Amino acid sequence: MNKQFIAAKKASHTLSLLSDDKRNEVLRAVADAIVAHAPSLLDANRQDLDRMDKSNPMYDRLMLTEDRLKGIADDMRHVATLPSPLGRVLKDKTLPNGLHLRRVSVPFGVIGMVYEARPNVTFDVFSLCFKSGNACVLKGGKDAQASCETGVSLIKDVLRQHDIDPSAVELLPFTHEATGEMLTAVGYIDLCIPRGGKRLIQFVRDNAKVPVIETGAGVVHCYFDQDGDLDMGRRIILNAKTRRPSVCNALDCIIIHSSRLSDLPQLVAPLSEKGVVLHADERAYQALQGHYPINPTSMQATSLLTLVTPDKADETWGTEWLSLQAGVKTVDSLDEALDHIAQYGSGHSESIVTNNKAAAATFEAMVDAACVYVNAPTSFTDGAQFGLGAEIGISTQKLGARGPMALEEITTYKWLIEGEGQIRS
Repeated sequence: MNKQFIAAKKASHTLSLLSDDKRNEVLRAVADAIVAHAPSLLDANRQDLDRMDKSNPMYDRLMLTEDRLKGIADDMRHVATLPSPLGRVLKDKTLPNGLHLRRVSVPFGVIGMVYEARPNVTFDVFSLCFKSGNACVLKGGKDAQASCETGVSLIKDVLRQHDIDPSAVELLPFTHEATGEMLTAVGYIDLCIPRGGKRLIQFVRDNAKVPVIETGAGVVHCYFDQDGDLDMGRRIILNAKTRRPSVCNALDCIIIHSSRLSDLPQLVAPLSEKGVVLHADERAYQALQGHYPINPTSMQATSLLTLVTPDKADETWGTEWLSLQAGVKTVDSLDEALDHIAQYGSGHSESIVTNNKAAAATFEAMVDAACVYVNAPTSFTDGAQFGLGAEIGISTQKLGARGPMALEEITTYKWLIEGEGQIRS
């Protein structure tokens, strides 16, 4: 495995010398290959899907379809159209002694990526790393082994066809030991990015000796304010929860102002049509009982609505569901909603539905998260949606990158100093 780290480091030294036109040509070629080889990619993905229980929240993340492959290819072509993040002059000044200083953007070198059952990440990471002059070492989840192996093989074939070192992308074995070796590969891995659930990120944080940027895990809220528009709230909550419930920007908890409890059945009615299970506190449970679903049978009502007892409160409010489930928390004020988000949020994405400009401004100022929304669903937390191209992850930390990490976020900089023989006294 050490040979893979050495090979990736060697490849990284040549990538920054490629012209941006060459990088874009290769990215377009890989995108074309994804579409052309869709049958083999889908066959490999089916092997992985056959080993996973369909009820597993990761099943949807693992699944590839022709449409999803086309979307992956389109995202890669879009990355090829973006300006190069390299060689940007970030600062330019001349000192009184005549020294000319420039701070210029450059690649990190080798980026290590640890991820779970998400085969799309293989292509997203490669496209962003290659465009930004970085080599990448990938450590995918065992659940996606066939999908990752087939995807990396396709990328390497295209690189060889363009006379580029195929070690620009390396795929590690699907073992815990491989993860450990990546996290301690000082001198080879310049930056490690974990993309997955809370346990994975915690493991990486606790064991890494290389620099790490945390991404992924999200306990996401939408606060329906006393001045929220009901129709708008219905659309936002439905989209945030059910568009893709297994992704990190999906809604986990609806917070509702107590003065709007009479509207709660209508607010969440669209969720019942999607089979969303609501875990409600006592006041919300009383407001929903007999009304959720809107036309319930006793069996449906029991299965789709549960009461959160005090002994289950912390567990419920702190859960990233990754499935068709959500909490419902009642508060008596905006301040109480903010306190709840501060206690249980993960710093990922938070939303408020309100027509009160003062409440919206307070929410924006007080919520400590990478992405804060007013009258819009958290489903927009995505590099492509932000116009950044495909993303390498959503950073939930404050040091360095925060929010969707795209091209600029996976470059660093160096100082270039030019003189005419000056010496320091």
